[in-house]
Amino acid sequence: MATEGLKGILSTIGNTPLVELERLLVGHPIRVFAKVERFNPGGSIKDRSALGMLLRAIRSGELVPGKSTVVESSSGNLAIGIAQICRYFGIRFICVVDARTTDQNIAILRAYEAEIEVVTEPDPVSGELLPQRLRRVEELMHTVPVAYRPDQYTNPANPQAQLETMREIVEALDGAVDYVFCAVGTAGTLGGCASYVREHALPTTIVAVDAVGSAIFDSPTTCDRLIPGHGAACVPALLDPADADLVVHVDDLGAVVGCRRLMQREAILAGGSSGAVVTALESVAPEIPAGSTCVLVLPDGGDRYLDTVYSETWVRRHFGDVAHLWQDLVTTNPQSRETVRC
Repeated sequence: MATEGLKGILSTIGNTPLVELERLLVGHPIRVFAKVERFNPGGSIKDRSALGMLLRAIRSGELVPGKSTVVESSSGNLAIGIAQICRYFGIRFICVVDARTTDQNIAILRAYEAEIEVVTEPDPVSGELLPQRLRRVEELMHTVPVAYRPDQYTNPANPQAQLETMREIVEALDGAVDYVFCAVGTAGTLGGCASYVREHALPTTIVAVDAVGSAIFDSPTTCDRLIPGHGAACVPALLDPADADLVVHVDDLGAVVGCRRLMQREAILAGGSSGAVVTALESVAPEIPAGSTCVLVLPDGGDRYLDTVYSETWVRRHFGDVAHLWQDLVTTNPQSRETVRC
């Protein structure tokens, strides 16, 4: 385990609660559990990846506290996880974000004394901000002395850290795990969970929840995405498409409604990608065999989405008056597996 031998706040990363959701689905004879990753000290599942990548580099001598500088691109959660770990070890951290990063996340990063670089102009070819963020990271790697780049998009320590997530789920349920739903961004969680399933020859179906408009699993439509950490503008190098037994695409409105439904029925305030996972479950639930056990990996909490997902003003600005959808949103096209609005 990555936390073996660690003391202080970093020793609390992992071993997050697995909570049974008894009210989320109505009329489906299946059991549903949530792996609630907001209970990591930095507030998200990305704490696991951040610790796995940085600790391996520290132990190998590639990253030296007091001498090295960590340079990374992140829209929020990974950056906060890295910032906390860097502060603990006394490592300088330069984080490259973009104009969509929330003021709250930037404030948290600055509280951890991270240095912020903000990219405001999109890539002229793709129109996306992520390629420009990655270019800026490359520039910094050539100009900052003793720089180390974790590179969550290619670093194998990212999915390796998520093996622990799946191990905790399996052990908590004595191996009785039929479906695991996880949102995809860097493909770290997907890869880690799928690797554990293969290594232990488990009959678990891995459901990848991608965003409509994402490049990861060839979304049939292109559109601006509003929910950070769900989907990506580039296909991550870590992605093995075979890791997903089933792919469900969920749009931004579906993510919002999933969050609201989870809050209303289970009193869980979760982040945007968690809402997408909830909506994905609802879309395929009619075809899940009775008696099955499903686990939803909820990457983060909703406290960082109070000005977006949980703001009536923000929701109306982007989607109109859609409160009537909280109770009856999802239908599924069985051929495309695409989550659609009603």
